[in-house]
Amino acid sequence: MAEYRRALLDKEKCMTSSIPECVQAQNRLFRSGKTLDLAFRKSQLRLLKGEIINRTKDIEAALYEDLGKGADEAYMSEIGLVLEAINHQMRHMKVYAGIHQHPVPLSQFPALYETVRIPYGTVLIMAPWNYPFYLAMVPLVEALAAGNTVVLKTGHAAVATSKVIREIIETVFDPEYVSVYTEGHEEIEELLEQKFDSIFFTGGKKLGTIVMEAAAKNLTPITLELGGKSPVVVDESANLAMAARRIVFGKFLNAGQTCVAPDYCVVHESVYDDFMAALGHEIRRQYPDPEEIGKIITPAHYERLLGLVNPDKVIFGGRASGPTLQIEPTVLGDVSWDDPIMQDEIFGPLLPVLKYSDFRTLMETIQDRPTPLAFYLFSRNRLHQEYVKKIQPFGGGCINDTIIQLASDWVPFGGMGASGMGQYHGRWGFETFTHIKSIAVKPDCRILDLPFRYNDRRPWMAKVIRRLLG
Repeated sequence: MAEYRRALLDKEKCMTSSIPECVQAQNRLFRSGKTLDLAFRKSQLRLLKGEIINRTKDIEAALYEDLGKGADEAYMSEIGLVLEAINHQMRHMKVYAGIHQHPVPLSQFPALYETVRIPYGTVLIMAPWNYPFYLAMVPLVEALAAGNTVVLKTGHAAVATSKVIREIIETVFDPEYVSVYTEGHEEIEELLEQKFDSIFFTGGKKLGTIVMEAAAKNLTPITLELGGKSPVVVDESANLAMAARRIVFGKFLNAGQTCVAPDYCVVHESVYDDFMAALGHEIRRQYPDPEEIGKIITPAHYERLLGLVNPDKVIFGGRASGPTLQIEPTVLGDVSWDDPIMQDEIFGPLLPVLKYSDFRTLMETIQDRPTPLAFYLFSRNRLHQEYVKKIQPFGGGCINDTIIQLASDWVPFGGMGASGMGQYHGRWGFETFTHIKSIAVKPDCRILDLPFRYNDRRPWMAKVIRRLLG
């Protein structure tokens, strides 16, 4: 009865109290052991899935209001992927959370070596605004599957989607289990003052640096999913029509506001003109009405993007609408590495296209820049493909496609260097929110206790040790 009253008290405090009190309530719930039960975790994910299905129309409407996403794009790039992540974790949670046995070194025989993953505790998840539902809910799903309690900070610039997320979370979960915050920088500052057991951040490098500094004060494990200037390379052997079709899809999805979107394109000089013609054809094919492209999230981002456009280099597009915050798909040609548009991540529907003549020189030029989150190569040249697979540094990518590396729960997603640290999706998401414990189990029978390691060993035993370990 006392535990029940405490749970009710924690719930009331979390609903009305400050951030520190809510984090404390979540800590108490985690330490009670309730979230360690796999049946409890599955039941909570099942409830979340049901509420998302019930609120699909509301989520689609919110994504349209925030980013101008149509219903099909909203489901394909956000809602459906979240449901898929829930299904994956529910199917495989038992295996991921189970005890796994490992080979025993001969020198330690007889023994049993095991590993088991345990949840960190109370974790902070900070989501961005560009895929406000997907990039909030997938880490949440994986953190809950792993057995944690969660404080979720939504991408507050996506006001309508943040509101729906809050309604879903408060309908499904008790706040001492999952709580959600939807406001701006003051809330972020207060959240980062708390001591969490793990922090998961998706967003820009500037805020990511602040988050990492805050985590360092408490030696908190952190996962950073950042961005960067992700290149797409089209060599002389590529299928130009297919390359143009898939680049247009990946670049202008969500009005270019995608962390793994092709940021710029580099094309072999021998096929440059043909590729540009194919690119223009694809833009007209996929966007016959330029007004159907999504909108830029805020006026400030809109003005920043317009400032990157050199009118003298616009090959396709270039028109923009301030009242609707829309910029039509725009391609800039004859761009150099020193142009303003090549200095920072674009994060909008602007595609600068450069030329190159030597593949290895191009790879070295890209390596001299900050490591990108994604890398895309369109090529039939096996040597070029192998170079990108085995040598070129980046978080993840595609050969002869764009974007789709993040669409599977069977491979990890994450950055490298300046584009982030840590991975998630599927098994890797479960592992991100857990600590792996190694345990050696020895029989307590003296007959099976090898005397070699003890200090009273006989001289000949030292030779045996060197042979076993050498």
